[in-house]
Amino acid sequence: MSKEDVVLTREGLEKLKLELEDLKTVKRKELAARIKLAISYGDLKENSEYHSAKNDQAFMETRILTLQHMINRARVADVASLDTVQVGCLVVLNDKEFSEKLEYRIVGPAEADVLDNKISYESPLGKTLMGQKVGNVIQVTAPMGTIEYELLEIRAD
Repeated sequence: MSKEDVVLTREGLEKLKLELEDLKTVKRKELAARIKLAISYGDLKENSEYHSAKNDQAFMETRILTLQHMINRARVADVASLDTVQVGCLVVLNDKEFSEKLEYRIVGPAEADVLDNKISYESPLGKTLMGQKVGNVIQVTAPMGTIEYELLEIRAD
């Protein structure tokens, strides 16, 4: 894997493709209509609607370029085996201090979403989990101190 590769799960790649398609078709048209309407208000120097729409257009075009770059450089991580933790796996951990079970999907940085229990393999926990086997006890350094987990399960679903 080169530094230029963007590691994604198959689901993550499809999600990016859908977002790109939506931006290029639906959102561009909506923004063009907003700009056209704002222009109709006259005097562009003091036209806040026009400037807002142009700023939104710049952000959208940047996002389109970013998505195209990510998709072109995508390397889909397929779970080859469930012996060790790898990108695409779902892991079940036991927080040793609180006896609490936690589930996380290990994903590439582009699709990490803590609220959806998707953590990047580049995050402190993700880095520590990569290559680990069921039954291993791992320690992760966090701002609040060292956290100890036991790896209970590795799944592909």
